[in-house]
Amino acid sequence: MAFDFKKEYKEFYMPKNKPEIVTVPKANYIGVRGKGNPNEEGGAYQQAISVLYAVAYTLKMSYKTDHRIEGFYEYVVPPLEGFWWQDDVVGVDYSNKDTFNWISVIRLPDFISIDDFNWAEETAAKKKKLDCSSAEFLSIDEGLCVQIMHIGPFDDEPATVALMDAYLDQNGYVNDMNNDRLHHEIYLSDARKVAPEKWKTVIRHPIRKM
Repeated sequence: MAFDFKKEYKEFYMPKNKPEIVTVPKANYIGVRGKGNPNEEGGAYQQAISVLYAVAYTLKMSYKTDHRIEGFYEYVVPPLEGFWWQDDVVGVDYSNKDTFNWISVIRLPDFISIDDFNWAEETAAKKKKLDCSSAEFLSIDEGLCVQIMHIGPFDDEPATVALMDAYLDQNGYVNDMNNDRLHHEIYLSDARKVAPEKWKTVIRHPIRKM
């Protein structure tokens, strides 16, 4: 049975639809940075997703190649995630998607080293005839956060974020978003196959004690 991050770490991937506080441990990711509207057809965001999955699946299927990864075990590629911000905007302005900055990421198992990552980036580029040079090996330590399961379209997120903010206020916490700690989303639904009103997205915000 392949290791599935969503099942093994339910506290980070399957929160309830009410706010909860978690401490998220440091983890490694494939990341691609960019700017602009994620809905733009053939735009930078969609190109970034192609690169992420090319590298992710090259690593997942590495056991079928000559490249041996120490400690490797079979696993399900974790869901797509994204860190989002806008210059000079507190929180997120969903009405102005062209101003988004983003880092799209896919989590890596701990046994993947930087050397394995570099091999996968090079191999994916050759095999897929795709420029994968934008991919980065990132270590992210989120620490203390509030999170919730949002059900529905992305444009409806402000109402869910308001629930999170009210919860923080009632429990002696405040948001702690800055240049290093960002609005974080984890996408659990395939938008091509699931109706928008049923999309499941984990929303996570960095916090600190008031």
